[in-house]
Amino acid sequence: MVNLHFNLLYIDPGTGSMLFSILIGAAAALYFLARALIIKLKVFVSGGSGASSAVISHPYIIYSEGKQYWNVFSPILDEFEKNETGLLYLTSSEDDPVFKSAYRFIKSEYIGEGNRAFARLNMLTADIVLMTTPGLNIYQLKRSKMVKHYSHILHAPSDAVMYRMFGIDYFDSILLTGDYQANDIRRLEETRGLPEKQLVTVGCTYLDVYREKMKKIPKEENHPFTILVSPSWGASSILSRHGEKLLDPLVRTGWRIIVRPHPQSKKAEPLVLESLAKKYAGANNLLWDYEQDNIHSLLKADIMISDFSGIIFDYTFLCDKPIIYVKQGFDLRPYDADDLEGELWQFSILKDIGTELNEEYFNRIDEVIKQASDNTKMSEARKKARETAWQHRGEAGRLVYKFMTEIKG
Repeated sequence: MVNLHFNLLYIDPGTGSMLFSILIGAAAALYFLARALIIKLKVFVSGGSGASSAVISHPYIIYSEGKQYWNVFSPILDEFEKNETGLLYLTSSEDDPVFKSAYRFIKSEYIGEGNRAFARLNMLTADIVLMTTPGLNIYQLKRSKMVKHYSHILHAPSDAVMYRMFGIDYFDSILLTGDYQANDIRRLEETRGLPEKQLVTVGCTYLDVYREKMKKIPKEENHPFTILVSPSWGASSILSRHGEKLLDPLVRTGWRIIVRPHPQSKKAEPLVLESLAKKYAGANNLLWDYEQDNIHSLLKADIMISDFSGIIFDYTFLCDKPIIYVKQGFDLRPYDADDLEGELWQFSILKDIGTELNEEYFNRIDEVIKQASDNTKMSEARKKARETAWQHRGEAGRLVYKFMTEIKG
């Protein structure tokens, strides 16, 4: 009887998510109904005509999923502060760096994570809300009726259609790092019969931050030749798919090896990381990097080995050094890109800026690394890729501020 009773009470995660969305929708409807009634009552008491609209509580709002996005948003906050323009910054990190910042015009608030955060976000009142979070109006994150404009800022210089299905469909505007990203968004809108969004190229805020930080880091003394292994995450990433097959020959080279797993790997594949860490615990030339900023490892590396991770472009654009990529079978079906024909820019450009490494050459990896390191022909291709995907270098914060204040105005 106990087990039967428990089974009757069980709600699967999908149903739970749907029920939560229904509850949030109902709560939002009641909230706006109550707000409208209060406004009408105030108008009636004050002798107004009843045509007055709700007062916008916060003209500008930014939502951050966590402190890992601080480098994306801090240049924008700095511009609002410099121009003495008020902004509400909502974050899902209790230890977000914003709380240690001495801003006078930025109001910051911790709103929790998951459903607690969604409950707050779905009832915002603002002229414009800016976020990196995709999936607006798809699952729990809904458009608030009291927000005039939702804007999504891309936080990587790679293709804009590499979000999970419908990731950017319901935003009013997308802020791009390079003009090239607009083409696929327009094709996606046409394919799905969506209205055109406002597309504005502003550059890449976090790359601007990294570039300035790297200038202040002193060069490493007695620098040993260093290989940075920095993959993406999931079943198709090189750590999950190859693991020891790749790391064993790398360790045998005697060169310094820095392994920087993707931040999502800790959540998605902890057993893979634990197994590899245990195996190479005695390898003095293999180091693990879990720091929030990747710039220290980028500066130390003489060459990078990756797969389809966006860090390839961080390294290429900031350091202008060789990369080696292990080509993986990438399943596009869960992504917006699957609705489009043709090869994505971020995959096609790898052929020009990097050296492909096949599994059959793992045991001769030292030769591949030496050849890639001596190849100077790819420097011009790296420069062209940087100019394509990272425009308005050093200006992103200012351009985002300009866009947000003009939209509001």
